[in-house]
Amino acid sequence: MSYDASLKGRSILITGGNRGLGREMALSLAKSGVKLCITASKNGDAFKNTKEELIAILGEENVCAEVVDVSDAMGMSRLTEKCIEKFSTIDVLINNAARGMRVISETFNTVPTKFWETNPEAWSNIVDANIKGPFIAARYVVPYMIKNKFGKIINISTSSQTMIRKGYSPYGPSKAFIESTSRAWASDLEGTGVDVNVLLPGGATDTDLLPPSENKKGADGNLLPPSIMNDAIQWLASDKSNGITGGRFIGRYWNDIDARVDSSGQNPQIM
Repeated sequence: MSYDASLKGRSILITGGNRGLGREMALSLAKSGVKLCITASKNGDAFKNTKEELIAILGEENVCAEVVDVSDAMGMSRLTEKCIEKFSTIDVLINNAARGMRVISETFNTVPTKFWETNPEAWSNIVDANIKGPFIAARYVVPYMIKNKFGKIINISTSSQTMIRKGYSPYGPSKAFIESTSRAWASDLEGTGVDVNVLLPGGATDTDLLPPSENKKGADGNLLPPSIMNDAIQWLASDKSNGITGGRFIGRYWNDIDARVDSSGQNPQIM
């Protein structure tokens, strides 16, 4: 892969950057020479290993890794200040941190849980991470972007089918909210130099959002590698996407320009 020169030295914050899609995007962007700040929900092996990998690529001076709950306003405020202090700016925010249906049930993909059977605390945990978290992160980062007259917010979503799939509430609907709010944010930020776009894999990926299984796969029978996001995230974080906002992009179809958005899109690249 060739890396866009505009990414060199760009300051990027990835929530949930320690594993799954977040880890893959972080490692891909690290190879392009960015400055990275990642969050994790707990100080486990995944966090420690990813942090060490990023430092090995970028050097400790270009990596900031913190354990923080993305729905914790004070925690995210402190994290933002720390990133600004270390890197001077936050040019790109990737809202990737999310909780999936395993919080509800370890068998959600084979024995769907009806929404009225869902534990309220588990429901709130998903909603806090998937809806409140992106708002909190953007709430503290955007003022700096507006001041600099430049910024990119990339909200990670899921397939349209998942948003309404039986037994996927509240995870699926939480991503529908993210897509709607991304459009609203794009309108709010019009003329500021800050772009807002949505990126999704285009199917189930081989991450911990799915329960471990010998026959692990998505509802369509496929299982995508987490690296499916890499080409798209490189483009969305670079100057090549400057001025493109309110879009919805699909990693699975990135090399097919006519299929980068789902069938509801009216433009082959942006909807």
